[in-house]
Amino acid sequence: RVNQCLETFLRCFVHACPTKWYVWLPLAEFWYNTSPHSALGSTPFEVLYGRAPRYFGIIDPVACTSPDLSDWLQDRAQMEALIRQHLLRARQAMKDSADKRRSDRVFAVDDWVFLKLQPYVQRSVATRANQKLAFRYFGPYKVLQRIGAVAYKLQLPDSSSIHPVFHVSQLRQALPPTEQVQDQLPAAAAASPVPEEILERRTVQRGRSEVPRLLVRWTDQPPEFATWEDSEDLRQHFPRAPAWGQAVSPGGGGVTASVPPGPVTTNAGASTTAAPAGPERPRRQVKPNWRLTAQVWDTTR
Repeated sequence: RVNQCLETFLRCFVHACPTKWYVWLPLAEFWYNTSPHSALGSTPFEVLYGRAPRYFGIIDPVACTSPDLSDWLQDRAQMEALIRQHLLRARQAMKDSADKRRSDRVFAVDDWVFLKLQPYVQRSVATRANQKLAFRYFGPYKVLQRIGAVAYKLQLPDSSSIHPVFHVSQLRQALPPTEQVQDQLPAAAAASPVPEEILERRTVQRGRSEVPRLLVRWTDQPPEFATWEDSEDLRQHFPRAPAWGQAVSPGGGGVTASVPPGPVTTNAGASTTAAPAGPERPRRQVKPNWRLTAQVWDTTR
């Protein structure tokens, strides 16, 4: 822990004063000895000597009579303020990184929890044939008592030879054995929602292109739960949704009907002759692949 704190201090020191950090290097030791520790409730200097530290025996730096010493003390105070600012930023960054994997867990008495243990060490709690491929958690076990803010006492088996009090980070919520978990969904399960109505349209800029967006109300959902979706993606996933307001023609086939040559009757009753179809577009001849020499291609079929 001491090396980690000093490493953080020196990193901030070098970043703040890249050319003069070695001049103030003894300040790193002084900083650690005069920083309050949560375990001690005070600074290591005060715990060891019983008083607050003084700079060269000077209680009031303002009353210093030496101009050189007074300037040095002012430079030192300015350097401490700068380093303190960098340390606070570094501490906040480390706190944010550590809080990403933390969660607030509170259990009550008579709750059931799973217990995380080292499978190769704790073998008295449960007997397992394969320790390497065993489950990560043991249990569930019943909570007997809450000890402090972050520890709980569990009802372990009688054969267990470990202490029954564990930190909350080693526990996970579990259902009591009296509750049954259904392995099948209910028969009257709700269908997947589809776009039912388009409430609003807008265009957003993405790079150099403009993308249309739609405010869609889904089936069996109130307008307050409407979501913005991309128009093209929505049409691809739901081509026959009621939100489009019209039936969609089935895919495949030509879009124009072929008219056979011959007389055609118009609305006026006159009979005209349809123009014959144009020459048929020649088809490209299929040639064998020259890379496949072992197979003989037959283009007459």
